[in-house]
Amino acid sequence: MTSTSNPRDLRAELETLTTEAFRPELAGIDQLPTLDIARLMNGEDASVPAAVASRLPQIAAAIDAVAERMARGGRLVYAGAGTAGRLGVLDASECPPTFNTEPGQVVGLIAGGPDAMVTSVEGAEDSRDLARADLEALALTPADTVVGVSASGRTPYAIGAVEHARERGALTVGLSCNRDSALAAAAEHGIEIVVGPELLTGSTRLKAGTAQKLVLNMLSTITMIRLGKTYGNLMVDVRASNDKLRARSRRIVALATGASDDDIERALTEAGGEVKTAILVLLADVDGPTATGLLSGAGGHLRTALKAAGA
Repeated sequence: MTSTSNPRDLRAELETLTTEAFRPELAGIDQLPTLDIARLMNGEDASVPAAVASRLPQIAAAIDAVAERMARGGRLVYAGAGTAGRLGVLDASECPPTFNTEPGQVVGLIAGGPDAMVTSVEGAEDSRDLARADLEALALTPADTVVGVSASGRTPYAIGAVEHARERGALTVGLSCNRDSALAAAAEHGIEIVVGPELLTGSTRLKAGTAQKLVLNMLSTITMIRLGKTYGNLMVDVRASNDKLRARSRRIVALATGASDDDIERALTEAGGEVKTAILVLLADVDGPTATGLLSGAGGHLRTALKAAGA
């Protein structure tokens, strides 16, 4: 699994990447007062949203394509190495509690497996074959989407994941932070967020990592909005798995319906604790089983279910 690339060739390749560029004007940063370094970092970070904004059309096109496939039962799979892989795993892991996604519906793959979340796994990012093996275990279908994530846009693991997904007919997205990247070229939807050289040369957990986090937030969140996982800006599919989320569930029902606490408790009991169903119980004045049936017929979209109920 260790890379066989010539170190000189790799060094030359890295020197062409914006994310690896050296900034001589920052060579004395370690001698600055802490507040000045903090101001420099904050100024660097402030440039990231504008870089994302310049690629919103490409991001939106990818989201629409992902949502269309997920509406047919497809999965959203992130694949990356290092920081990029960890960001994908983070985004995937937050979908079940936030949107009540099914196990395996949103998946994060990181080169080297779970151990790579907290420690470096030598050579894992350099293997296209490892990505193929990880994806083979998922038995991809044309309804699935694979998002390769790599700041450099050259990481073999991310490129290998996208190439394998295309061979299986799945939708592919390549997210990188360099122009004309191999990853974007390999994917149907290439998204290149060029944030420029980092404060610390080559430390792509900084601006590049922030940019990738912003885009992944959009991919998952807006896809879930398109799938009917929200009602307005309320998380009506939230999974009440702890005290905070149970309290949030009650607040969401209150915000959506304006009902009294007693009516909210009654509706949630009728709905088996499902927020979306409880809202429909209250707004359409139906019982729990009826609300469940209406939502099933509406593909989980609360607004469609409300129209069907004449509410």
